[in-house]
Amino acid sequence: MPDTAAVNYESMEKYRRHAAWGHVADLLGKISGANTDLVSYDAVASRLRARQQIEMGTRMVPLNQIVGSVGRYRDFTRSFMPRSAVNPERWARIDAVMHSMVGFPPIELYKIGEVYFVRDGNHRVSVARANGLTHIEAYVTEIETNVPLTLEDFERDQWIIKIERAEFLKETMLDEIRPDHHVELTEPGRYQILLRHIQVHHYFRNLDLAREGSKQRLSWEEAVASWYDNIYLPIVDAIRKCRLLESFPKRTEADLYLWVAYHREQLAKRYGLAPLSPEAAVTTFAETHAERPLQQAVRSLKLGWHRALGDLDKPLGMSEEEFAEARARHNAGERTIAEAEADDAAESATAADETPAEYLDDLDSDALDEGRDWRFAA
Repeated sequence: MPDTAAVNYESMEKYRRHAAWGHVADLLGKISGANTDLVSYDAVASRLRARQQIEMGTRMVPLNQIVGSVGRYRDFTRSFMPRSAVNPERWARIDAVMHSMVGFPPIELYKIGEVYFVRDGNHRVSVARANGLTHIEAYVTEIETNVPLTLEDFERDQWIIKIERAEFLKETMLDEIRPDHHVELTEPGRYQILLRHIQVHHYFRNLDLAREGSKQRLSWEEAVASWYDNIYLPIVDAIRKCRLLESFPKRTEADLYLWVAYHREQLAKRYGLAPLSPEAAVTTFAETHAERPLQQAVRSLKLGWHRALGDLDKPLGMSEEEFAEARARHNAGERTIAEAEADDAAESATAADETPAEYLDDLDSDALDEGRDWRFAA
């Protein structure tokens, strides 16, 4: 028989060692901005609207494919190192049992796509990983979903983006309306902003038709196509001509579309301009924003030079002719989306109630006031 006292001592030392490593992992996560929590099963299942369950029986499951937990996802780090909420004695007892002849029963897991979530047995997973095991016996219940989640999707929370994209495509039917659209975003929460852009476009296009005396109204499918052809693509074409993606590694055309759209609204608001053309919006954006260090340095020097000359009465990268033309269109009554919404609300309280003001929140400067990254506040 093993020496129980010795095993328990070793188990407690093992717990303290892995708890310390977990603390270090959390500190590094705070520095880097990485989320070190396990993934919440409820958060994933609710977003997937998962319902049907299939009992798969008992099998050996790779430990590295267990990414989350049903209820205790904050008690352990993403790699199942114990945190302060974990009882040390309980963890050590499980470790001692693992090294005895007794062993422990299978854990219980939910399976979604290629990954697993602990329904019962978080401590056993933590102990197994601490002991260098690669697999664990588990009773598996599979949750059916149309979104094929993989292990890679849970690195830096890419699963959220994947689900949001599926929801966006289901809502807009863009895959059917424009099969070659290639609309992809790289940060969570941005597909909802894109959807609001389409909703705003739908509302104001029909409002324009009504004011023109036309009986025609755009259906939702027609509005999606109109937004893509007349709003999204012209900006993307300008982005391509300017080769703007080269200045923003690891981003997409859809990312830049949102940034440029927000930038255009802010310039119009600051300088009293009508909406800039896609080319002018992209050019002025390229002059003032970049992610590469050398470009940031050049931009700072250029901005300082213009400030010293007192030449900040128009956007950088915009010619005098373009500026005068946009100012003239604004003086003639052409408005940005945000201004049009505000004017419509001022005309009639009833109209204001019917106006989808919530769709326009992200077109204003609230994102800056709240401290969010401006580039994703389009």
